[in-house]
Amino acid sequence: MDRIDALELFVAVVDAGSLSGAARASGLSLPSVSRHITALEEHVGTRLVIRTTRSLAMTEAGRVYYEHARRMLADLHEVEAGLLADASVPAGKLSIWAPTLFGRVFIAPLLARFMADNPRVTIDVTLLDREFNLVEEGIDLAIRIGPLRDSNLIVRRLGSLLWVVSGAPSYLRRRGTPRTPEDLDAHDCLVFTQPGYEWRFRRDGRAVGRKVPVRMRANALDPIVAAAVAGNGLVYAPAWQVRDHVEAGRLRVVLRDYEVPPLPINALLSHTRLLSTKVRMLVDFLAAQLNSRDFSSLRKSRARR
Repeated sequence: MDRIDALELFVAVVDAGSLSGAARASGLSLPSVSRHITALEEHVGTRLVIRTTRSLAMTEAGRVYYEHARRMLADLHEVEAGLLADASVPAGKLSIWAPTLFGRVFIAPLLARFMADNPRVTIDVTLLDREFNLVEEGIDLAIRIGPLRDSNLIVRRLGSLLWVVSGAPSYLRRRGTPRTPEDLDAHDCLVFTQPGYEWRFRRDGRAVGRKVPVRMRANALDPIVAAAVAGNGLVYAPAWQVRDHVEAGRLRVVLRDYEVPPLPINALLSHTRLLSTKVRMLVDFLAAQLNSRDFSSLRKSRARR
């Protein structure tokens, strides 16, 4: 393995957080990855990582070496991409992950358009509502809604999404309008199971979760929104999902003073994917399409242009 490949593997090991994760991402065996990292440490004359059975930790020298290696590789890839830019055509496989509902409604149609414009690109789409590791699972691009925990990723903001509580006027007349989140204890709640069983509200400047009594539970929003429109309870759903019903008067939004601020919608990619032509073009395409949409208002007339 030459020096550049060794640096790529070292960065992949750190990004994955384990030798086994880097092995899966690179297609090498675990013993092979371990040997190459050991050889690199022998070459530089110092220990770079401390290995454990399930993970690893960087030494101080390893942290310094990682930052320099990552910048050097990024610069090298940028130079290569610049030399090939004029002649390059997006081609090859793209692995994309997105939340189930948002991916089905918004991302999938955009991917179809992207494929039509780029016939040499093939796409592998996974719609799942769980945590994932981009490097370890070989993901080129992921869409995540909510706060980010991994600072080693490249982030491109695509928009923001507001969740609201709403109910049919007939239900609110019959059961009363909740004034505080605590009032929900006396209401029928229609629960979307993917975000979890807690509804989120703002208290003293921070978001807190609240478990609510469940009248109906579903792993898709359509059934519980339909139940809310029919007057069977309150639903906690994205603003875009209930916007038409609110405008038509079929649903009325409640507890507005306790709403959590809109959640960020981000495109995530690792440093190793940043300068791939097909990834860069897809991120730019998604940003151009989604930044023009408003996922946080309850009136179409307020949508961004």
